[in-house]
Amino acid sequence: MNRIVRFLKTEPVLCVSAAAALLSMLLVPPSPAYWGYLDFRVLSLLFCLMAVVAGLQSAGVFEVLSQRLCLRANGVRALSLILVLLCFFSSMLITNDVALITFVPFAIGVLGLTGQQELLIPVVVLQTVAANLGSMLTPVGNPQNLYLYSFYEMAPGDFFSLTLPLTGLSLLLLVPCCLLGKERHLTISFAAKANVTDRRRALLYGVLALVCLLGVFRLLPYQAALAAVLGCMLLWDRPRFRAVDYGLLCTFVCFFIFVGNLGQLGAVRALVSSLLQGRELPASALISQVISNVPAAVMLSSFTGDARALLAGTNIGGLGTLIASLASLISFKFYCKTPGARPGKYLLVFTGVNLVFLLILLCCAQLMIS
Repeated sequence: MNRIVRFLKTEPVLCVSAAAALLSMLLVPPSPAYWGYLDFRVLSLLFCLMAVVAGLQSAGVFEVLSQRLCLRANGVRALSLILVLLCFFSSMLITNDVALITFVPFAIGVLGLTGQQELLIPVVVLQTVAANLGSMLTPVGNPQNLYLYSFYEMAPGDFFSLTLPLTGLSLLLLVPCCLLGKERHLTISFAAKANVTDRRRALLYGVLALVCLLGVFRLLPYQAALAAVLGCMLLWDRPRFRAVDYGLLCTFVCFFIFVGNLGQLGAVRALVSSLLQGRELPASALISQVISNVPAAVMLSSFTGDARALLAGTNIGGLGTLIASLASLISFKFYCKTPGARPGKYLLVFTGVNLVFLLILLCCAQLMIS
């Protein structure tokens, strides 16, 4: 029973998606047609990207980057800006959740080392916002982008013409927020200098990252990218298989089944399509607040052809509540483990900052799309 409760706490979205898939099977019994529901391209590339990022992380690449950047900070404002922008820019390539897993604990350690614990809540909150917004730029920045880019077969120009302005605006909003605090001089020193622990592994996964990007942009068959990643891991780095988030992959499979079964019900499809028509942007942002943006993207994609509105809505919809983007839970859990943590104050600051960003970006996105 304890294991079941622990699993429910660690994989809530997977449990909900599995329940939805099972309920939908009562309406549309399992058949060979289920195979047609699954987007093997998305599943394969998602696996590849998670494996590659785990490989680079295990080689110490991100630790070296973050330590060298922070050593350049000579004041509190500069330090806050570096810690936040690390999440913003890195999430474009390593996804928002991995950026937070990597850089939030680093930020907590650095702020404790320099005696700046009072900055902990604002910095971690802004890191979370930065990771969710920076990941919006690229198809590989977060799972919903990869899915929507593949599902709608978007051209790179169509994708970036929407995400680039929104990401640029996000950066313009983030930078002043990082510079609001009172300036204080500080000197940063680390007990040990970070180094790349395995240069061969770093080079291997760097090459595989390029292969994955070629697969994402359809310059290389996704099957070739999958074969390259699997082959290299089997030959030289089998432990990295354990670092892949199989729960996320299973969540996608469950939602593919759920949405595929709903699509077989003509009345349901017609109803949802009519309610969604012309309201994709606010609807997807609103639904993301309740079920998070990845499931919202998968669920709504089968009922609308407006890729741009759904792309903007689910990305901006990652702001707002703590569960709007599940990556936000990562930061919250890390913060709650710090000595003297004040979860209530964190949630208050988090919600206030997120709502401001959400409203501003939603208004701008509506103007762009209309």
